[in-house]
Amino acid sequence: MKINAARHERNKPVFLMTVDVEDWFQVENFKPWISYDSWDRRELRVEKNTLAILDLFDSVLGAGRIKGTFFLLGWVAERLPHLVKEIDARGHEVASHGYHHRMVSTCTDAELLGDLVVSRRLLEGILGKKVAGYRAPSFSIEPRLVGALKKAGYRYDSSYNSFNGNHRYGSLKGHNPLERGVIQFNNGISELPVSNLSFRGKAVPWGGGGFFRLIPKGVYAHGVKAQMDREGVFLFYLHPWELDPDQPRVTEASSGFKFRHYINLSATEKKLNYLLSRMRDASFMTCSAYLERSGNQLYGC
Repeated sequence: MKINAARHERNKPVFLMTVDVEDWFQVENFKPWISYDSWDRRELRVEKNTLAILDLFDSVLGAGRIKGTFFLLGWVAERLPHLVKEIDARGHEVASHGYHHRMVSTCTDAELLGDLVVSRRLLEGILGKKVAGYRAPSFSIEPRLVGALKKAGYRYDSSYNSFNGNHRYGSLKGHNPLERGVIQFNNGISELPVSNLSFRGKAVPWGGGGFFRLIPKGVYAHGVKAQMDREGVFLFYLHPWELDPDQPRVTEASSGFKFRHYINLSATEKKLNYLLSRMRDASFMTCSAYLERSGNQLYGC
């Protein structure tokens, strides 16, 4: 009976819930109006919003049922080490989102490697255990990032978004997903791409963020289920500020950026509750656990 139960669990579709832990003033869309040296003077709201996500995870399907991966910005982790420990204590995986939230394309090789190393060591110092994963700000992956991740001691990446309608998103030409949505690079780094739908050979943005907030909840959940049926896995992403309709407004930002950032913030929590409830038959796993189950030995020699 135990063998049959284990086989049934392995055959379930997998939902990879990922959260990019950054605050409202650190997003790429507002950088022209919010300088890095002003961050310490801004209202810090990320702790409250991240705790709301953790509580939602525990309530929607029962405590411990949903396991996710939280990609933490080093700047945030340094100021809120207790939040890092709380995420870990609730059974979720802590991974790196870099330290400064700088897109890969804006960094020299030395700056990129330094950011990767500093953010990983900071998180490991707080937790007292290894940190395996990384996600680049704005999904700005480049081929050189894969080599830098290996040098910096990471085991996997989750920075690839196949939607080409956003100029900030990077590319991975010549690499195709392996079975169940994993790309394996020659240097041993594994890639877990954000999940999108496909229509006539084109990627349709469906992995989360503003598209999740814009698309009607029933249509969105149907698309996720369809993709899970095809691939066996769906990787979703979210930011804590997306559950915060009362966050300060950056009034001087362009109308396009304000629309993308503020659209339907007041509905995010209910839509997320609905989506996760519809996925109750899936297996919710951390990125590391999923890769280990898929045969990628993250800490092997």
